[in-house]
Amino acid sequence: MKLKEDMNPLLLQVFRSVVWVYSVITFIPWYFLSGASNNLERANRIKARSVSGLPLGPYRATNSQDKLVAWMHPNVDTLDKMFKYAASRFPQRDCLGTREVLSEEDEIQPNGKVFKKVILGNYNWLSYEEAYEAAKCFGSGLAALGLKPQCKIAIFCETRAEWMLVAQACFMYNFQLVTLYSTLGPMAIAHGLNETEITHIITSKDLLQSRLKAIVCDVPRLQYIIVVDSKPTSWPNIPRGITVYSMDAVKEIGSKPENIAVNRSQPESSDIAVIMYTSGSTGIPKGVMVSHGNIIAGITGMAERIPNLNESDTYIGYLPLAHVLELSAELVCISHGCSIGYSSPQTLADQSTKIKKGSKGDTSVLKPTLMAAVPEIMDRIYKNVMTKVEEMSKLQRTLFALAYNYKMEQISKGYSTPLCDSLVFKRVRALLGGNTRVLLSGGAPLSAATQRFMNICLCCPVGQGYGLTETCGAGTISEMWDYSTGRVGAPLVCSEMKLKDWEEGGYYSTDKPNPRGEILIGGPNVTMGYYKNETKNCEDFYVDENGQRWFCTGDIGEVHTDGCLKIIDRKKDLVKLQAGEYVSLGKVEAVLKNCSLIDNICAYANSDQSYVISFVVPNHKQLMALAEQVQVRGTWEEMCNNSQMEKEVLRIITEAALSAKMERFEIPKKIRLSSEPWTPETGLVTDAFKLKRKELKSHYQEDIERMYGGK
Repeated sequence: MKLKEDMNPLLLQVFRSVVWVYSVITFIPWYFLSGASNNLERANRIKARSVSGLPLGPYRATNSQDKLVAWMHPNVDTLDKMFKYAASRFPQRDCLGTREVLSEEDEIQPNGKVFKKVILGNYNWLSYEEAYEAAKCFGSGLAALGLKPQCKIAIFCETRAEWMLVAQACFMYNFQLVTLYSTLGPMAIAHGLNETEITHIITSKDLLQSRLKAIVCDVPRLQYIIVVDSKPTSWPNIPRGITVYSMDAVKEIGSKPENIAVNRSQPESSDIAVIMYTSGSTGIPKGVMVSHGNIIAGITGMAERIPNLNESDTYIGYLPLAHVLELSAELVCISHGCSIGYSSPQTLADQSTKIKKGSKGDTSVLKPTLMAAVPEIMDRIYKNVMTKVEEMSKLQRTLFALAYNYKMEQISKGYSTPLCDSLVFKRVRALLGGNTRVLLSGGAPLSAATQRFMNICLCCPVGQGYGLTETCGAGTISEMWDYSTGRVGAPLVCSEMKLKDWEEGGYYSTDKPNPRGEILIGGPNVTMGYYKNETKNCEDFYVDENGQRWFCTGDIGEVHTDGCLKIIDRKKDLVKLQAGEYVSLGKVEAVLKNCSLIDNICAYANSDQSYVISFVVPNHKQLMALAEQVQVRGTWEEMCNNSQMEKEVLRIITEAALSAKMERFEIPKKIRLSSEPWTPETGLVTDAFKLKRKELKSHYQEDIERMYGGK
């Protein structure tokens, strides 16, 4: 989407002439030095083919047509072997880094709320050798506390270096790691711990006090709580029969000669490494059993899509490690000797909520080269930058638009724009530290507008990926030199995909111009199934006549002529209206989220009704500007509860929907504005910021009745 060039036509023509002359003069030497012809050729080549020759597939990457890849290094088929390989190859390289907290203070906001602000120092690093030894001592300590091989141990903790050390210790000693999101509700936490019969749990001081302490009595088998924070603290009000240790104390126990000398039971490739509880977007979270071999295959496929991945790369870890995207991304980095610096969404950038004004956020200090992000975070960056562009002077805004449109045209031809990057986009690029060379997007669909913005303003490719917990996060990732939008790339070298006809939705592999259907993913990365849930295992997994394991995703895709996949629908998001029209709620949300007035949106429809409604989290700045235009005054809450503002927002949404060529029956007829943002803490979205439709429906039940009942 081009930006508007608001300039005198004569001046605009002069500017374009100057750009044309510059392009002609620099083109020939630059063309041969940059390898642009190769980039364009690679972007346009066939990336996957159907091995059966049929449009339903299975489709495999062109470099794995004969055989799917299951591991990246010979005989390194378990996660403990992978960490040992990395520690022996990169012993002195920085492995895991944590920023020092210099000071904390409370800052009172104009509305009376108190925000905790921090000033952080530099990163303190553990080398690969030190991290390996720390994990070994901790695993030995767990064994000394009575944990047996293939027994389960839970981790309920924020993303931090200790999380990864715990995971590596469990992989080393063949303990099955049960992962739980730190934002799950008390019932979901207790469900996961009791279903897996947990006796040992690892957590942080904050989560023990705020979340875990309230439910320990509901987990009768629990015997040990291990707190990762190093500060010694007393733990009052912990029920009798439960012993609390610090992580350092367990490492100390494990380092004793009589304990560290005990031979450990090494895992097999088929042993369970992780039981990963999903974030539960449709109800009670399910535990996905993931073997060592599954993860090794998944990260092998992912690593192949990141060009020139090596020990000089630095990755910033801030997404939940209990999510398969973050865990897989960090294990990819460890397998190649990269440095991982830890962060959080509250300290990520200079403008983040916990960073004291004037001090530096984590990206400014770490300057990462690699980063994973969910679309929600990228959408926020996009909207914030574009809002600032709107506030520029007319001349600045026009120059930005000219540079933006020029670069969009150039990258579509496979060319780079070093002058634009250094003169215009350097400040935007600095938001993520200035060195980012690859952004990996996953967890939900990324809008074309946001993806193109990231390509242009952050000056790096966005590898949009598609995968699920049930496939170790691996499925497809777009190649870094493929700048097309709205697609998730070709199958990874570890996996293949098929299309299954879905009659109810009207999707068939025989559709023209592109075959369509439910996406099925097969390969060594497909997990072992759901823990204690045979009914769902039979519904969602199957093994074919060749012994290949498959997972039925429930997502609808179409395969383009170059073998790349586009997600176009989801079976669970399809609602049939009263008059018989099918509405894809996900499609409605994806289109309307591009509207600058909307920060988040959930579409809803009842099958016994004739129209769609929506719950909308509006953009604060845009809504206040709109209120000023229509002369509505009041607090933020009053604005969101104002019926006139609802009508004005609905009018703008309808215009955006019509310009995007949505069908009339797909466009929401009524909306409810929400004054509170949806965060994982509210329980209305998952940790990957996917909508929890069931919880949103309960939360807005009165509004649903009002919008459908005319109350």
